[in-house]
Amino acid sequence: MAAIEVKKLDEATFEVAVQGRTATIHTVTVEPDYVAKLTGGKLSAELLVIRSFEFLLEREPNTSILRRFDLPLIGRYFPEYEQTIRGSLD
Repeated sequence: MAAIEVKKLDEATFEVAVQGRTATIHTVTVEPDYVAKLTGGKLSAELLVIRSFEFLLEREPNTSILRRFDLPLIGRYFPEYEQTIRGSLD
């Protein structure tokens, strides 16, 4: 699996570096209330971003992942996203 590194840029913005066959950099925003909604306080925003990228990388190569997006957008492309993340916390 590809290596994922997350760097917090501010309260809601993260830079994600994915080292796969081709290295990619992504800028992801996630509001604290969405982190709380999805994780019930069980994960930090950084860990949620990592789990979210693991979810995406199981479904597509890192070169297909948008370079800039809001984390809730994943659910529009993959309707099972939120349920999968919540299920991984149990």
